[in-house]
Amino acid sequence: MIAGLGVKAALVPLHGWLPQAMVAPAPVSALLHAVAVVKAGAFGIVRVVYDVYGVKLASQLGAMHWLAAAAAVTILYGSLRALTQDDLKKRLAFSTVSQVSYIVLGVAIFGPLASVGGTVHLVHQGFMKITLFFCAGSFAETLGIHRVSELDGVGRRMPWTMAAFTVGALGMIGVPPLAGFITKWYLGTGAWEAGQPWVVALLAASSLLNAAYFLPVVHAGWFKPQAGPWPEPHVPAGARGETHWMLLWPSLITAALVVVIGLLANAPFTPLEWSRLLVAREYE
Repeated sequence: MIAGLGVKAALVPLHGWLPQAMVAPAPVSALLHAVAVVKAGAFGIVRVVYDVYGVKLASQLGAMHWLAAAAAVTILYGSLRALTQDDLKKRLAFSTVSQVSYIVLGVAIFGPLASVGGTVHLVHQGFMKITLFFCAGSFAETLGIHRVSELDGVGRRMPWTMAAFTVGALGMIGVPPLAGFITKWYLGTGAWEAGQPWVVALLAASSLLNAAYFLPVVHAGWFKPQAGPWPEPHVPAGARGETHWMLLWPSLITAALVVVIGLLANAPFTPLEWSRLLVAREYE
């Protein structure tokens, strides 16, 4: 059952389809990576552990160790492959391979705090990744940019889009107070509480790798000089040459939500509260 769902969740070595699917248009890629398909696999694994077997029985059977190992390998593998990708959407796709396994890792650690971190990442990763794919789509549709090596100086041409991308990237790295930090904090503290300090080391290594493949993109966009004249826009430009407002506003809204759900994580009716209620029921 886990193997079948692991295909949809892109667990290594069942992940091969996901990077290839990034050839789809940006809105479809955002749906695949942030909302529907991959998350359905991860959510299915959550339900198998919690509802089919129960987290206590799964732990007693020793299944959680294998699941945690598979998640750890996937987290590191996806990040290492993302480092080598020049195609922007393919870099984001391998980032998804890595990031979705945080959900599996949180469930595989027998402890309520880690489980909260994993389940809330279902929502937090969605907002961060959909922001990044929206921005990648705006770069492609507005300037014909598809590769990281073509992004030099794009922040001066499309500052609001690059600002939204920066928020999404920093959230993925786990910079406080963004949504990604909340996930990693709960995973780390939950793992430490459960007597599994190796997970803290894994999260630190993953965050460093996240920074290694996201920060060069941010640096190129904001600080490197423009390599040459920009091509004619593929879509009508908005104010001051920014992309069309119908492409710009969705990425700005989702980027704002990455900040808001990080700052207000403990407020009522947030994804974190929903995750706490779900996990509390399972650990009663």
